Amino acid sequence: MTDLDTVATYQSVADEYRERHADRSAVADLVDRFLDAVEPPEGRATARVADVGCGPGWESATFAEHGHDAVGVDLTPAFLRTARERAGDAAFARMDMRRLGLAAAAFDGLWACASFLHVPREDAPGTLAEFRRVLRPDGVLCLSVKRGKGTAEGDTYDGDARRFTLYRPDELRAMVEDAGFAVEWLGDGSWVQLVARA
Repeated sequence: MTDLDTVATYQSVADEYRERHADRSAVADLVDRFLDAVEPPEGRATARVADVGCGPGWESATFAEHGHDAVGVDLTPAFLRTARERAGDAAFARMDMRRLGLAAAAFDGLWACASFLHVPREDAPGTLAEFRRVLRPDGVLCLSVKRGKGTAEGDTYDGDARRFTLYRPDELRAMVEDAGFAVEWLGDGSWVQLVARA
């Protein structure tokens, strides 16, 4: 997330959001696809995975349970508190995905599910370049964004001020490839899902 109104909305509805999205079956196949693609480099037993826009830490916990070193980042303090409770084996930090305070080439996988879509379109190429920076060569990127054209505003919660950048599959593919990734899989439904390799 980057927009202050978006962060404020998530902060105010954190409990309701957790309850509304606690069933993770909608992303289970994507999680499996990501986990199958992520591999630790030679000489290391575990992979390092960044959960960017981790929310309440659902997938950070899953990655840690699979034996990976997981680092979750988010801008919403309420989400980070819950994430720390949910995924005690993962590390968490508050940061903006456009300027990740993570070392270059330090991660084997980067997961950004329903988070990159909060980045304004003009900041998207730079954010993808930042994702590429923190991934090692052959590192895996997973994105999931809402399908559509232009932008949308939230309408789920009272006072919902969230903003979403929508993507067409071909547009997202081109943007990811321009950032230095090779797209390995692209799923096209109401959500556009993508797995790419640095």
